[in-house]
Amino acid sequence: MSKDVYIHAGAHRTGTSSLQLCLAANRAVLHGAGFDLAYPGRDGIPDAQLKLGLPRGGVGAHRLPGFAKGMRDHLQTISPDEGRSLILSEENIPGPMKHFYQGQFFPFAKNRLSALSQVFSTRPKHVLYVIRRYDELFVSAYRKRAEDNAVPPFSELVPNFLNIAEAWPRLITEIRDTLNPEILTVIEYKARGDSIGLLNRLVPRVSGLALTEPEHSVNLSATDAALEVLQARYRAGKKFRRPKWKAVIAEHADQREPRGFAEFSSADQDVLHKKYQRDLAQIAEMEGLTFVSR
Repeated sequence: MSKDVYIHAGAHRTGTSSLQLCLAANRAVLHGAGFDLAYPGRDGIPDAQLKLGLPRGGVGAHRLPGFAKGMRDHLQTISPDEGRSLILSEENIPGPMKHFYQGQFFPFAKNRLSALSQVFSTRPKHVLYVIRRYDELFVSAYRKRAEDNAVPPFSELVPNFLNIAEAWPRLITEIRDTLNPEILTVIEYKARGDSIGLLNRLVPRVSGLALTEPEHSVNLSATDAALEVLQARYRAGKKFRRPKWKAVIAEHADQREPRGFAEFSSADQDVLHKKYQRDLAQIAEMEGLTFVSR
């Protein structure tokens, strides 16, 4: 693929679904301006087509070209005209969140990024990545997984979260050095802004278009009450399809009082916050990227 490619690569729990919903809501305008769109439909976002076959685990380097070919063939079905640009949004490029619970921070990101880099015959025009405080990220990731999976008590996982060593700086370095985009922008979550603003950052060429923010969110955050009900049922061996567990979340949406379902102690929160501040300072000093913070 030799076209202009703009990649929104995440991170998880930083409004990725909102940006994808924004792409869906403005599909006609963006298409008319010469942009094809690729985003996944895991949150029920309309007109989703993207199903990237990224490698899982420690796949050997000799197998990466095969994964790259599969992804290239898939993207070419979504955007076959080489004269058009492609906006790709996929938060799972570095990997899933489940490794956090094992004390690992996207351990197979380099393999996945290497495979993706082989898809394109030219450098991506722009890669944009949003990062978030570790304490907030780990809590949000845990709560999200608890919606449709049985999870251990949060307190049992805290030591794993605290023992994660190399995190955002290592991942950002791998994105920069492996994808080698013409422009890499790293944005702190609190400086993210709205979805149209984020899209304008990713693709400055769309800034003059009449874009609209999505009218609703696809992710209703589950309350502690809803998660307690779901976990009791999962641990009893029950399995729910998406409409069923979504209904439980909606049923308990008004019970917003905190019940301590997932929270760090003040001391642990302070440890993670200090680590985040050190890592922000390191990212701010990196060459080859633009760092946006507030």
